[in-house]
Amino acid sequence: MISPMVIARPRHRQAVIDLLRDFPVVAVLGARQVGKTTLAQQILEASEGPGERFDLEDPADLSRLADPRLALGELRGLVVLDEIQRRPDLFPVLRVLADRKPRRARFLVLGSASPDLLRQTSESLAGRIAFHTLDGFALPEVGAGELNRLWLRGGFPGSFLSRSHAVSFRWRRNFIRTFVERDLPQLGVRVPTSTLDRFWSMLAHYHAQTFNASELARAFGVTDKTVRNYLDVLTAALVVQQLPPWHANVRKQQVKAPKVYIRDSGLLHALLDVRDRRDLERHPKVGASWEGFLLRQVIELLEAAPEECYFWATHTGSELDLLWIRGRRRWGFEFKRTSSPKLTRSLHSARETLDLQKTFVVHAGEHTYPLHERVTAIAASRLLEDLPRA
Repeated sequence: MISPMVIARPRHRQAVIDLLRDFPVVAVLGARQVGKTTLAQQILEASEGPGERFDLEDPADLSRLADPRLALGELRGLVVLDEIQRRPDLFPVLRVLADRKPRRARFLVLGSASPDLLRQTSESLAGRIAFHTLDGFALPEVGAGELNRLWLRGGFPGSFLSRSHAVSFRWRRNFIRTFVERDLPQLGVRVPTSTLDRFWSMLAHYHAQTFNASELARAFGVTDKTVRNYLDVLTAALVVQQLPPWHANVRKQQVKAPKVYIRDSGLLHALLDVRDRRDLERHPKVGASWEGFLLRQVIELLEAAPEECYFWATHTGSELDLLWIRGRRRWGFEFKRTSSPKLTRSLHSARETLDLQKTFVVHAGEHTYPLHERVTAIAASRLLEDLPRA
């Protein structure tokens, strides 16, 4: 069993510290229990000078903030406000404090993302706030030797660090229930709990597929617009990822709907009632699960921003699981649950059509080797060593 004491998150810690140097307010957004409070505590302990933390779910801390301007105005150094979505009235106060000259304090706010939270911060703190998204543990933090465990259990600390697969599965099932019944309503989501619970479960069966609003709308007896709203709610809450399509200037008819993924592989498996590796290897969604899991790992390793990541597909069958674009760089990725990947006609078409400088097929085998000029097969277990850095 890995001890939680040895799992460091240096990239996220340094990224937040760098943002705090340039912005008076930094927001760390992530699903509940993903490790935001632990990360903030590490940053607070490493910061120079005084520091203060308020837990906005603690009645004592809420009492201290009865007059927020008075409570926060005299503080110096780094001030952490945890569960900021519970006190939206603090945003105008933070705007006033952020504009003081000289600057006396910087504010690190932690919250579970929601449409209301993002709207309030953009309205109150435009130009004063930077955002950092925190997901669960990733390969660089747990090591390549834990790849299969990370894939099965996902990256939430409470799930990944459980003493057994059974305990981990129970943790994730309880998380899903609590998230739908308590957390989403607290985030201002007005969709009925039973509806979102059913929609999330159905969405797990569409994992790694293009979103078909009409099909889901028929299943729920609602409009396409309504099911798109359900999807946007779970995306904003950082439990679902929408990967947008890339439209190349070609004559081929291209797919225009986003691909959808359950953001954490462990939550996907809990929604699919996959309890252990045996269940997973026998499940019809094993290939899709592998794709989504490795997609998140590659995005983490590249430190890729959401606006740099796409997929590409045509109605004639050519496709690319991940297209990463930064400046003039264009890299393509395919994720295959096989030990002997091949250069397919589809991948060749994507490489030529999109003018990819580098193309990678991430597979389940043991070795990394060239498949073709500018095409490399990378073993998933060797991603940390063999994936070029951006």
